[in-house]
Amino acid sequence: MDYGKFKYERDIRQKEARKKQVRVEVKEIKFRPKIDPHDYATKKGHVIRFLKAGARVKVTIMFRGREMAHTDLGMKILNRLVADLEGTAIVEAAPKQDGRNMIMVIAPDKRSAASAG
Repeated sequence: MDYGKFKYERDIRQKEARKKQVRVEVKEIKFRPKIDPHDYATKKGHVIRFLKAGARVKVTIMFRGREMAHTDLGMKILNRLVADLEGTAIVEAAPKQDGRNMIMVIAPDKRSAASAG
């Protein structure tokens, strides 16, 4: 077999392997500690839509100025979001403070997706 044919077949195999690879997307949604109830509901809807599409969601709470003294408000929002998404999502990375942001990663719950569809 000549080298050109070998290279061609190798490239074809690599292309097939890339097609079969599952690409996990990470979407990000940002909240503020003093979020309005309607805004919270809207953003929660976006999170649900991302999860249904099979993407992971990185939830970020942004603190500005004196809000840093009240990180418990951010924690309450994240806990409320997890409670609202009970059954649809699982917490992949627990909430943690990262500078002026609090970050949590949630992923779609495979068990509920399997039982629903």
